[in-house]
Order: sequence, then C-alpha cells, then structure tokens
Amino acid sequence: MTEIAEHVLLIAESWIGTPYRHQASLKGVGCDCLGLVRGIWRELYGYEPERPPPYAPDWAERSGEDRLMDAALRHFGSPLSPAEALPGDLLLFRWRPQLAAKHAGILSAERQFIHAYEQAAVIASPLVPSWRRRIAAVFRFPEK
Repeated sequence: MTEIAEHVLLIAESWIGTPYRHQASLKGVGCDCLGLVRGIWRELYGYEPERPPPYAPDWAERSGEDRLMDAALRHFGSPLSPAEALPGDLLLFRWRPQLAAKHAGILSAERQFIHAYEQAAVIASPLVPSWRRRIAAVFRFPEK
C-alpha cells in the first residue's frame, strides 16, 4: 500500500461517526459523501481544488450532467477499473447505469468502504454485491 493510500485510510477512519449533513464538510460536525471526500483532500493536500456550488439532494437526477464524475476526472485523472481498486481508492457509485454518479466512498478493505450514509453518519459498510455492482468508477488519490 502506498503512503498516500495509508494516509487516506487514516483520515477516512478519523471521520467515522461524523453525522450526515447535506452539503457539509466538517469532521465531527457533519458531512455528506462529497463532503467526506473534500475533507480527506483538504487534509492530504492542504487545500480544496474547487468549491462545489450549492446542490439539492436530487441534483443528479435533475441536472442531466455527471458532475461528480466530471470533478473526479479533473482532480484525480483517469479512472481505474473496479478490478484494480485498492484500499485508499475513491469509489463513485451510480444507482442505475443511465444516471449520473451520485455517491462516493473510500475503499478501506477488499470488501469494505467508508462513506457518509444518509440518515446516519460516516460509517464503514460491507461492500456487498448490491454496492459493488453500482460502482461507476475507481480513482486513486494523486501523489503529492
């Protein structure tokens, strides 16, 4: 495992228990899945590459754009296949193949990921088949 991946996992684990709050990104106070990724990025690199505009809970269904995927491509580079995923990688999920990616998490073990779960908190969840088949892309955090 790379030094970056180890650092990503340590940071992600430190967010566990942070309450779910739509559009937030503050460890221990609240975050959504994007806020978790933004917080990890800030702690890794010391800055946020871009600030997302306000978004409604149904933004992915209404916009017709794949904003989460587009942002990941801008800041992480080319995606990897799900078969290449390693702990510390960013996972993006689609609820249906024709819809935009709408959820994000960090792979923490072969069959587990950390994510901000709506109506709960940042948790570690099993990467069961129902989650695994929804993986839209895998991204590796860039080296510093």
